[in-house]
Amino acid sequence: MPAPHARLAGVAVHLPETLRTAADTESLVAAASTGFRPPPGLVTRLTGVRQTHVMPDDWQASDVAAAAARKLLADTGTDPGDIDLLLFAAASQDMIEPATSHMTADRLGLRCPAFDVKNACNSVLNALETAHALIAQGRYRRILIACGESPSRAVRWSVPDLRTYLTSIPGYTLSDAGAALLVEASAEPGIIGCGFAADSASWNVGTLPSGGSAHPRGEEHTYFRLDGVGLRRAFERLGSQVLDDTLERLGLGWHDMAAICVHQVSEPYLEQLADRFGLPLDKVPVTITEHGNAASASLPLQLLRARESGRAAPGDLVALVGLAGGISMGMSVIRL
Repeated sequence: MPAPHARLAGVAVHLPETLRTAADTESLVAAASTGFRPPPGLVTRLTGVRQTHVMPDDWQASDVAAAAARKLLADTGTDPGDIDLLLFAAASQDMIEPATSHMTADRLGLRCPAFDVKNACNSVLNALETAHALIAQGRYRRILIACGESPSRAVRWSVPDLRTYLTSIPGYTLSDAGAALLVEASAEPGIIGCGFAADSASWNVGTLPSGGSAHPRGEEHTYFRLDGVGLRRAFERLGSQVLDDTLERLGLGWHDMAAICVHQVSEPYLEQLADRFGLPLDKVPVTITEHGNAASASLPLQLLRARESGRAAPGDLVALVGLAGGISMGMSVIRL
């Protein structure tokens, strides 16, 4: 009997209703800081981000993941008892131990195996490859990928000077968000192929240091830090070879895609990437301006927007292009 293929049977996103505008962020920083006031409009001028989503104070990463998963199960008519495996995939987590997949599964009433897949903003993309491989092996038939991002908890509000503010700006663009994808065994291939690459020597360009063995304690380590210039240079060194090789291996080109979802850190950087990698920007659903950087929920959000707008329909090919701290780059090609 031939090995089963895997297809994407559904996608859902949960965006918290509370919005924080760039002006709100500036006001919060000014109120928490002593002797420093943020230059008005700087966050939007540098990044294009006008607002972000913020989850309720009593919610955790597993809550936004479960909210998206409930939507997905309802939309697809899937009974929770039919899920064979839960993968929690996110840069965020509820706590160091246990894996956040278990809190998410508990909220959903699941009794299946569960584990986390964590690789910064490529977590969902890596989970998609993992689900594809496990289904192809015949281990599972229906896998739920649940993503819960809670980066608003790692924002620095008290800023002493402009230099610190500039290194903190990436945190002000991050959105809380949940996403869920249902991957099922199928007779025909839906997940066409994947490719990944990494430059792990550049791991220190973006960090959230707290909670591990390096920095188990200390408030200073609880803030997200990003060297924007270093990150850009690291991706330039890595180049687009993995994307080019994956497309060549699959016998496809960007022109074959109905939509190209690309992880979005800022609007200017998205435009630079499109130019450098030869991506047709008119095929990219732009979400960064109104929804901020949703971390690993960014690609599911763009895929959902592409489907809702009619840009991508059943039978169409779409590409999911991931960029993440670490650093890593990857792509999955899916036939809807």
